[in-house]
Amino acid sequence: MHKVYLWTNYFSMKKIFLIVLLATFSLSSFAQRHDDEWRLSIGLNAINTLGSQNPFYKPGEWTFEFPISAAVEFKWSEKLAIEQAITFNGFAEGTGLDEAPFQEVEKDYNYISLDTHLKYYFGRHIAPNDDWFDLYANAGVGFFHIDETNVSLNLGGGVLFWLNRDRSFGIRAQTIAKFAINHAESGYDNNHYQYHLQAIFKL
Repeated sequence: MHKVYLWTNYFSMKKIFLIVLLATFSLSSFAQRHDDEWRLSIGLNAINTLGSQNPFYKPGEWTFEFPISAAVEFKWSEKLAIEQAITFNGFAEGTGLDEAPFQEVEKDYNYISLDTHLKYYFGRHIAPNDDWFDLYANAGVGFFHIDETNVSLNLGGGVLFWLNRDRSFGIRAQTIAKFAINHAESGYDNNHYQYHLQAIFKL
């Protein structure tokens, strides 16, 4: 079993706390009306950094090391929301990255990302009479670190299933494509896909 290095090898806890706190204040500044809705999600994630354009390429080789993810979402209308997410994962020594050219990591690496997404819910356009599920698309920016630090432009979507009548608890699955800035020179901190399976709670 590979040793999980402390996150403080890459970021001080103080910096992470300040970034999350700033994102929370940014989200809370939107809350102005009584019909606004806050949601919390927490669950697991996996990373596909195999260099393929196929988001479902070789799922058995996706990264799944300490795969915790969480997000806070503010929904200010029926269709629009903004979300701040934080994700932890890792790459064990010997893990393969980018099959063309193939790279094998020489030691254990931790993965952390902070992502801000604007979300558009469009499920009612497809099934206007079904309120037990919804579909959404999201786009935004991310800040992530493996070996170095990089910024990504994110694009993706997901499906949300409500498990009770008042739509206060559910399960969601989503896929996010992350396009790293200067990806040709970014080493391990390159383009990748990220997948989430999370429980979601209405606050």
